[in-house]
This record gives sequence, structure tokens and C-alpha cells, in this order.
Amino acid sequence: MKRAVVLLSGGLDSATALYWARGRGYEAVALSAHYGQRHARELRAARAVARRAGAEFVRLGLRLPWLGSSSLVDRSRSLPDIPARRIGKGRIPSTYVPGRNAVFLSLAISLADAKGAEAVVIGSNAQDFSGYPDCRPEFIAAFAKAAHLGTRRGAEGKRLSVLAPLQRLDKAGIVRLALRLGVPLELTWSCYAGGRRPCGRCDSCKLRARGFAAAHAADPALR
Repeated sequence: MKRAVVLLSGGLDSATALYWARGRGYEAVALSAHYGQRHARELRAARAVARRAGAEFVRLGLRLPWLGSSSLVDRSRSLPDIPARRIGKGRIPSTYVPGRNAVFLSLAISLADAKGAEAVVIGSNAQDFSGYPDCRPEFIAAFAKAAHLGTRRGAEGKRLSVLAPLQRLDKAGIVRLALRLGVPLELTWSCYAGGRRPCGRCDSCKLRARGFAAAHAADPALR
């Protein structure tokens, strides 16, 4: 069976990417990281989703002090609370974590090379790349080239792909795909604030809510 390393945060997008990989016949290894994010609860969600999918789960702890420049890491900074229609427009938001996807993809490529996996899967999507430069298609394409040039698999002429299957989907499209794939959406966690229940005010909560509304579906995580 072919194998893929899937970057799994525990949210809607990455869970859908995991089930997409499983549906394409990949034996999945789910990779999650604790980098000091205030919403570390997402890691419990990631473990639960991986278990439900029958995927191996790998959890890493990272100590990168400079990531405190992000409001996802520095709890003294307020999370953005703006209308959903303005999210992704204007300047890069304070929730941007410097180089996060560059770090995560590097780790995933290393794990894939070690395990003989032929693909790395990331859940970046059209809703993200308007605000986050490390979610944009040209960034993913550049990393795919680097994965080929800088790994044992690539040196041996074997394929190591970096796949972003949600790249052209908005949140409504992701919700529809997740429902078709049978993703356990009730186990996922998207809220940036952490806590017991989603805050409903952060960018991630608003985009998720708008996606479910546009897809004419109820969010099972809110029941």
C-alpha cells in the first residue's frame, strides 16, 4: 500500500485532507505539532481524528521562542475579531505564525523520507492563501520541488509529492467534501481561542460557521 504523511492540526481542513488521502488509497501517518499555540486543544482533536481514521499518530513538541510574535502563541495579544467578509483582505493578520508551514512541511518531508512515504499532504486551501503567504499554491509548488531535490527518495529517482487537495476549495466546498468522505466533523476543533467550546468570534470560528451555512449543513461540533 502507498503511504502518505498528513499534516493534521485537528481542524476541519486537515481532517478532510486526511480522509481524502485515505480515500485515495494511502496508508496515512498523521503528524501534529505543539508549538505553543493557545488552542493546544486542537491536538486532542487531532489524536481523536487520527484514531478514527486508523492512522498512525505522531506528535511533536517544538520550542521556537520567536513564534511569540503571533497572537496564536502570545496570549497577551488579542485575537482578531472582524466581520467574516473582511477576513483575508488587507494586511497579513496577527494570527500568522512565522514560517509555520515551512517548518511543518520540512518535518513532514523528513518523516516521509524516513518512512518511505511517497507523499506529504497538507490542508491549505483557497480561504487561507488570501491571508497567509505560506498557504499559497506557488509556495506549495516550490516546496514540492525542494522535497524532490533534497531527499533520499528524490536522489534515488523515486517520487515524493507534496499534495494540497483542498487548494482550490473554499470552506463550503471543504464542508461538502468532508461530508462525502465521512469525516468525523464532531471530533474536529477549529477555534483559535481554545477553551471548552468554540468562541464564535475568532477568524477560524467565523470562517467555519460561514462554510457550514453556505453548504446548508449543521456543524456537529457545536451540538
